[in-house]
Amino acid sequence: MVNHLINQAVEFGASDIHIEPFENILKIRYRVDGLLREVDAPPTRSTAAVISRIKIMANLNIAERRLAQDGRFKVRVRGKEIDLRVSTVPTMHGESLVLRLLHRDSVDLNFKSLGFSQELENKMHHILAQPHGILLVTGPTGSGKTTTLYAALTHLNTSERKILTVEDPVEYNIEGVNQMQVKPQIGLTFANALRSIVRQDPDIIMIGEMRDKETAAIAVQSALTGHLVLSTLHTNDAAGSITRLLDMGVDDYLLTSTVNAVLAQRLVRTLCHHCREAYSPMNEVVQHWSLHRYTAGKPVTLYRAVGCKHCGHTGYQGRNAIVELLVMTNPIKQLILKHSDAGEIARSAAQDGMYSMLEDGLRKAVSGETTIEEVKRVTQEQSQTQQLGDQPAATDALDSEQPLSDTTEKPRKKLIVDSKRL
Repeated sequence: MVNHLINQAVEFGASDIHIEPFENILKIRYRVDGLLREVDAPPTRSTAAVISRIKIMANLNIAERRLAQDGRFKVRVRGKEIDLRVSTVPTMHGESLVLRLLHRDSVDLNFKSLGFSQELENKMHHILAQPHGILLVTGPTGSGKTTTLYAALTHLNTSERKILTVEDPVEYNIEGVNQMQVKPQIGLTFANALRSIVRQDPDIIMIGEMRDKETAAIAVQSALTGHLVLSTLHTNDAAGSITRLLDMGVDDYLLTSTVNAVLAQRLVRTLCHHCREAYSPMNEVVQHWSLHRYTAGKPVTLYRAVGCKHCGHTGYQGRNAIVELLVMTNPIKQLILKHSDAGEIARSAAQDGMYSMLEDGLRKAVSGETTIEEVKRVTQEQSQTQQLGDQPAATDALDSEQPLSDTTEKPRKKLIVDSKRL
């Protein structure tokens, strides 16, 4: 039964398996392209057996049902080796399990396959060519930050460079890169591990996440002493990461001296190319999003999801990153020294040529890679900012995923939402 669940998850292209026991039912859900999809579950009476089997495979204590546990194991499905990370937490009706599937063989760690444009890829290569400094990748959990860092490490991984990483956990093994997994229970935290690896004479250091002031301070010191440091941070956009580091206690003059660039990203589902359907959007939609900027004077054509056997009747297949890259220029450094807010930093970066995640997403929507609705779903904050700013008269035409006909109630609903936000 467990083998069948894993095989089915691989067949669906799932990234996670959620096994959730409730009073009268056992729920099985797969996360496919970022969204959960419920599937037929085994009988409720088999709940204990299924959970115990997975715990045995992951070398966990099957007698311990009161504490959360973490483990991992490997399986081979259709000739491919797959790593599974297992997390268990106690709930009211048993233990809830989440299995993260890591496809070792099929991961293509380069910027192009992640959805980066050629221009952006060239900028990233230029930033990674810097001999020292910090490159930050920001975004919420599940936005592909670690995969982007792995793509950067793959690009940097040559015999002339020594690369050391501190991660929690190590998701993919990269040959030629020394990877360390933190173990807080024995005192091996990010900060303690960083102190040790600086003495290992590395050229490049990758930190899984900057979680506290101590880790950030050591990262800054490493960048000042001639190392290239790559790390992630949990903020909503690129400009917000600057204010976040200031809040963590990093001095402004150190920040301007060490941070080379900040990359913010989200993942949008890509349209299935077998069944996507082209249509001409309403003029209000074109004007509101200024879609004509991305078509070089040609008529704007968008695409909608339909659904077929190739994409499991969802209309989408796979995911791509939409990104914004904030490069540390002199005007932005001046704003940081003045402790300006994130909005001011973002406006200055836009004047210097930075495309926001929303603009990158709209460009992908116009080129037929995704839909306007999908871009809006993952960039809610930037979408609302544009609606409040540029052309509010056209906003009533934007909230429906279907061709728009009756939008009588929508402006009133939007006014309530926006007033709460303000």
